[in-house]
Amino acid sequence: MSDAPKRPSLWARIRNNVFFRVALRPSTRYSLAFLTLGGFIAGVAFWGAFNTALEVANTEQFCITCHEMKDNVYQELQGTIHWTNRSGVRATCPDCHVPHQWTLKIARKMAASREVWGHLFGIIGTREKFLDTRPELAAHEWARMSANHSQECRNCHSPQSMNFAKQSERAANIHKEQLLTGEKSCIDCHKGIAHRLPVNKADEVPAFDD
Repeated sequence: MSDAPKRPSLWARIRNNVFFRVALRPSTRYSLAFLTLGGFIAGVAFWGAFNTALEVANTEQFCITCHEMKDNVYQELQGTIHWTNRSGVRATCPDCHVPHQWTLKIARKMAASREVWGHLFGIIGTREKFLDTRPELAAHEWARMSANHSQECRNCHSPQSMNFAKQSERAANIHKEQLLTGEKSCIDCHKGIAHRLPVNKADEVPAFDD
């Protein structure tokens, strides 16, 4: 049998750490009520700061601080019906590209760290690089919207509230047969509704046949 001293357990090593000894030591100066109230106030302050930062990062002005967005897709958006229309309702970048449900919104923000990486290293830093990468970028966004059944579209557009009498006969038939039945969702036909399609992609979208 070895006489080597037994190595302390992980928990024992944590308890012996100076930081944890201070953090876990009962307070001799402040009451439990004071510490509880202080923790609550600190939690509210943290949540307020976090939520404020989240909302700032969820605005169109924040999105177009990157020139990749401002000089490319943002310019295209300004020529579409989502930018200006008879009703005066304009869709912004987050309306279509950020989920409204909080948990999904956080997941999308975490995934956006890859976009920050791409900006810092100039992956699509020029118009030429953007156009070369555009089919891949579009495919990722189409797949995301297809997976959630075009939820971001349906946040504003309700198929059940559509007035088919004011649509073209072809559009009304397609919406009744495929959209209302759930066979297809918005993104299956309207891939170029707010931005130009990647080169050689127009033929794959039925809505652009005419």
